[in-house]
Parts: sequence; structure tokens; C-alpha cells
Amino acid sequence: MSNSRHLGIAVAQMGPVHLDDSRAAVVKRLVEMLNEAASRGAKLVVFPELALTTFFPRYWMTEEEAVERFFERSMPNKDVQPLFDAAKARGVGFYLGYAELTPTGQRFNTSILVDANANVIGKYRKIHLPGHSDHKVDAPFQHLEKKFFEVGDVGIPVFEAFDTRVGMCLCNDRRWPETWRVMSLQSAEVGVLGYNTPSVNIHWNEPVHLRMSTHLVSLQASAYQNAMWIAAAAKCGSEDGHHMIGGSVIVAPTGEIVARAISEDDEVIVTSADLSWVENFRNHVFNFAKHRRPEHYKIIVERTGAGEPLPIPKI
Repeated sequence: MSNSRHLGIAVAQMGPVHLDDSRAAVVKRLVEMLNEAASRGAKLVVFPELALTTFFPRYWMTEEEAVERFFERSMPNKDVQPLFDAAKARGVGFYLGYAELTPTGQRFNTSILVDANANVIGKYRKIHLPGHSDHKVDAPFQHLEKKFFEVGDVGIPVFEAFDTRVGMCLCNDRRWPETWRVMSLQSAEVGVLGYNTPSVNIHWNEPVHLRMSTHLVSLQASAYQNAMWIAAAAKCGSEDGHHMIGGSVIVAPTGEIVARAISEDDEVIVTSADLSWVENFRNHVFNFAKHRRPEHYKIIVERTGAGEPLPIPKI
């Protein structure tokens, strides 16, 4: 095996953020967790999706109302600046999810990557938006990401940072194998994501235990099949009576969970990720250059939904 290269990775899980919680109060919680992560050796701290507010797509409102209350017009801004200041003081970087309003008025479910000097060095905008855009009056709550956000327009980029390569995604993106394969084909060694996952699926009667089961199996399979570390941070617990799953984890390229949150509150988990495991698995288990055959996978990008079987070639 190659010489070890280690990166201290922390996942900062958040408990509930309620409608009445101020940005200042939320950011104070983030700063406290960042300081704890730094004291435990982390150099990269992963915060959840939409970390600064409650999961507002559960509520029916106009786009204008949502923008006024829940979106950020710049990053950093005065409310979030204390987190950037703390990161610079401690010499650690972080990943943060939030609702972004662009100068041209576009709305995205966004995450950023910030380096140890508090510089924004990467941005991702969520691609796989779940839910609906109409008002489902009989549902216990809404899931209106398709109403409030546009589909991301920056692809799935990978960034040179923290002496490695880091890819970002958000929530539902984690369930799509293409997300991780695109990162891995860019030689990402670490994938980071935040999520807000309701315990109840309003679209079908999904058993509650499957929400956690499919969450974990998606991350473990993706880490293994793409030979990368994955760090996933939940915002979880009951937000004004609406429950979301926890299960924040750090997964190794072996597919094994090396750290997992045990609560549904603010909780920091940390590992010293040996990045040489990535190289070892890419040389000996999933050697893409040697074994992939993309000429046989064209249907993946030619079709969106399932269709008829392809014509069977004559042999």
C-alpha cells in the first residue's frame, strides 16, 4: 500500500432548526461545533444542507415569501461571518449548505467549500431536486424543492483542496450513482454532502425504517464502488413537529462506516481519513482505466427514464 496521507474530517450534525430560530443563534451553534471539530484534529468540517434555516420547502408559501425569509443574497454575509472568522482563526475549512439567491434572481439549493483561510473555493448547486411544485393540500407537509429551487447549473465539480480532491453534492443527489461516479472519474478522494431527510415519505407509504436503510446503503455502496471517502451531515430531529432522520456518517472506501452520530442533536463525529486507501482501491479493486467499458454504457446518458430493451445484436 502507498504511504499514508491523512485528512482529519469532521461531520457536524445539527439538531432541529425551528421557524423562530434566528440566523445568529444557528451560526453560534455552527461555530461551537467547528471549534470542537478543530480541537479533535479536523481540517475539514461538513455541515448539513440548508444549515442556516429550518427545512422551509415543507411549507406552502410564495416564492417571494421564501426568498425574503430563507434565502442568502451573499456568502458570507453579516449573519454568517462569525463562522468564517472562527474557521480562519482555527485554520480549518468547511462545507456549508444554504438557500442561494443569485444577483440575477435565480434560486438554488447550494453548498460551498471554504478553505482554511476562509476563502470560498468551490460551489455546488443541487441537481436532483425531489418533491413537487404544486400544493398537495391533503399531505401532512409539503416537499417543494421543485417550486423554490432551479436545477443546479454548475455540474458536479471537483476541487483541489485540503491536499486532496473534494467533490460536493446535496441530499437526494446521494441516492443517484451517477453523482459519485462523476466525482470519481475526476479523481475525487473525498465526497461531502449535507441532507435534510423527512422521516415520512408523502408520496407513498414507505416504512420508516427504510428511510435510514436506503440512506446508509447508498453511501456505503457509493464509497466502495467509487473508491472514495464520503462524509454526510444531517439536519435532523423534530423541527416544529416535523421529524427528519439523523444517521450522519463518515464512510471509508471499503464501504465501512468508520464514524456515525448516535443522536438527533448537534453532534460532531471525526475521523483521520487515510487517503492512501483511495489509491489502493483504485489500483486493485476498481481500476477504471483498466476495466471500465463506457462504449457499453451509452444508454445511461441517452435515456432519462426506463424504456424498451435495446436491440439484441446478431452473433
